[in-house]
Amino acid sequence: MKRLLLKICLLSVVLWAGVVGAVESFTVSDIRVQGLQRISEGTIFNYMPIEIGDELDDARSGEIISTLYKTGFFKDIELLRDGDALIVKVLERPSIASISITGNSEISSEDLETGMENAGLTKGRILDVSLLDRIELDLQQQYVIRGFYAVEIETEVTPTGENQVDVTINIQEGEVALIRQVNIIGASAFDEDDLLDEFELGIPAFYSIFSSRDQYSKQKLAADIETLKSFYLDRGYINFNVVSTQVSITPEKKSVFITLNIDEGEQFTISSIELAGDLIVPEAELKGLIKVEPGDIFSRRKVNAISSAIGDRLGNEGYAFANVNAIPEIDAEGKQVSLIYFIDPGKRVYVRRINISGNEKTDDEVIRREFRQMEGAWLSTTKLNRSQVRVQRLGYLDQVTLETPLVPGISDQVDVNMSV
Repeated sequence: MKRLLLKICLLSVVLWAGVVGAVESFTVSDIRVQGLQRISEGTIFNYMPIEIGDELDDARSGEIISTLYKTGFFKDIELLRDGDALIVKVLERPSIASISITGNSEISSEDLETGMENAGLTKGRILDVSLLDRIELDLQQQYVIRGFYAVEIETEVTPTGENQVDVTINIQEGEVALIRQVNIIGASAFDEDDLLDEFELGIPAFYSIFSSRDQYSKQKLAADIETLKSFYLDRGYINFNVVSTQVSITPEKKSVFITLNIDEGEQFTISSIELAGDLIVPEAELKGLIKVEPGDIFSRRKVNAISSAIGDRLGNEGYAFANVNAIPEIDAEGKQVSLIYFIDPGKRVYVRRINISGNEKTDDEVIRREFRQMEGAWLSTTKLNRSQVRVQRLGYLDQVTLETPLVPGISDQVDVNMSV
């Protein structure tokens, strides 16, 4: 057997173009694979971009090696020639014998193992060093999100024999970074201290010994920014905007300083409120559900509450999937907002069947007699809620939940599923 092409190690793939010139082309009469341990020949042949009878030349040789390397199965590939037979000699990457995690307490081992499994790092898989690097970066990011800026993560790969390795992920979490100061720049309509009282993050009171309020978390900061937006939108500042968010951390990664730059905008009032669309119930009744009047300060919370109240009222008439959209028309010059509630009731929905599950000791009849929602009748939000309350009041059922899935293929029927 004489050497045909070349031996390309992982670091020398890029040199292929420079050494391929000496290859003598020939027609392949047979293909044999050497060096396989766990991977089957069939798997290799599925990836091979050449078949018996094909002409093998410089370009095709490079394509074979490139394709096999991309599978991630091999750390060494060599192409040889035996007469007109192509010999593919491979050295498989090691497989993972075990995975262990040490030093973690903020994130449970179970959660870490699940995340790694979803990423493709599991016992028995071929070791992919690049995947280990990505997982290490992802873990680092997860800890940073939780405020552990000083976390250190190190991955160890230990050969165990039989072309297998043990993977150990060592985590030194360090301490969570503590908030030393939070500033809101641009607030004039409200006192800064009052705004900061709305935040989950901040500086705890001196008597709050066990408070975690000063433990920085990116997720908590995002929630606090949404709280701040809601605060202003519920008080008429419809153009409120957080211009920028700056989070600074000291070199030792233990102290955090937060600065929010905001633009409050102007305060708006409500100029008019109208109903449009298919109202279903008398307009006067729906208007009785509107708890704001012209001249009131605009409040997103109150606007949404009105939409919910109208939707619930339509739900009592069987229109369980009604859409009630508040459409604002803004007069920027007059600093006013006119509201139009557009109502689309959709189809009236009927109850096909009431199903009860989880009642091992209590008879169905005992539960059904508490129902005020009946099969065959249109679905009523009030009757359904009242039924749930009455069943809960029986006293010997720990938990009562209701679901109303649509009947497959039918847009105006639901089943009521009660689990106890």
